[in-house]
Amino acid sequence: MTEILFYHLTESLREAALPPLVEKSLERGWRVAVQTVSETERDRLDGILWTFRADSFIPHGTDAEDEASAQPVLLTVGGENANNADIRFFVEGADVDDVDQYSRVVVMFDGHDVDELNKARAHWKTLRQGDHTLTYWQQGEGGRWQKKA
Repeated sequence: MTEILFYHLTESLREAALPPLVEKSLERGWRVAVQTVSETERDRLDGILWTFRADSFIPHGTDAEDEASAQPVLLTVGGENANNADIRFFVEGADVDDVDQYSRVVVMFDGHDVDELNKARAHWKTLRQGDHTLTYWQQGEGGRWQKKA
């Protein structure tokens, strides 16, 4: 059964919240996929994962490069699981599909973006009808995640 987490960004931006979660996933030994809607956002996150810490980086690649299947973290605009990921992050309002092939799915959405918020609500309603465990997390003061449902 796939565990599905909804992460509602209210205090920080995606570029600040996503990298630590990707790092934690790698520490668990998981392969990671991050799906965006646009190539522009995919490429922006590509740069962020190289530079978000001064003393380290997150090893990754994009679906625009060769050897996507070898990447421990793959940034993609497509829905396929090219790197055999254990966890998939859906960001920027990406369509949430084929969740059963993952141990965990994270739907991360910007609470200040009406389109992302509405898409997340629609995904919640649809996924709640399936055989999945859903939890909803919202940022509190200081950007700490608080479980709300």
